[in-house]
Amino acid sequence: MADKIKPFLPPITAGQGILICGGISASLYAGALWFQYVGGLMPCSLCLWQRWPHIIIVMLAAAVLFVRMPRLVLAAIAVTAATSVILAAYHAGVEWQFWSGPTGCTASLTNSGDLTSLTDSLLATPVVRCDEVAWSFLGLSMAGWNGLFSLDICLIALICLLQGKKVAS
Repeated sequence: MADKIKPFLPPITAGQGILICGGISASLYAGALWFQYVGGLMPCSLCLWQRWPHIIIVMLAAAVLFVRMPRLVLAAIAVTAATSVILAAYHAGVEWQFWSGPTGCTASLTNSGDLTSLTDSLLATPVVRCDEVAWSFLGLSMAGWNGLFSLDICLIALICLLQGKKVAS
């Protein structure tokens, strides 16, 4: 069956695929940081969870410079991107009220013991809910876009694995 699919796949080497996947993940992570620090959109806990797979993918893409096992790195990228798709789909489902999100979907507070500091901490902490869409484009929230781009990363890694091309040393 793989021989029937190969003619329809773009010719991407393992090295190119790793570079593309790492670049997309780095762009998504940079975009999330930009929205947070420049745009002023504070992330909820699910948003923060969705960042970890992209950090891992960028680290895997950088690791291929030192570890010459591109197929293993591509497999790890595919699994990590699939995890990101699942996290993004879960978050999008919470936003669309398909299911309830985690109970502690607000910023964490530290309790130093006295009521005044707890009150000050509560008032200073922005409440960010996981079930509200903070930003959307073309009807998709950031979680939805993350899911689509993560699916692209996963497919690119799988295409490169399917083609079986190895990176030149």
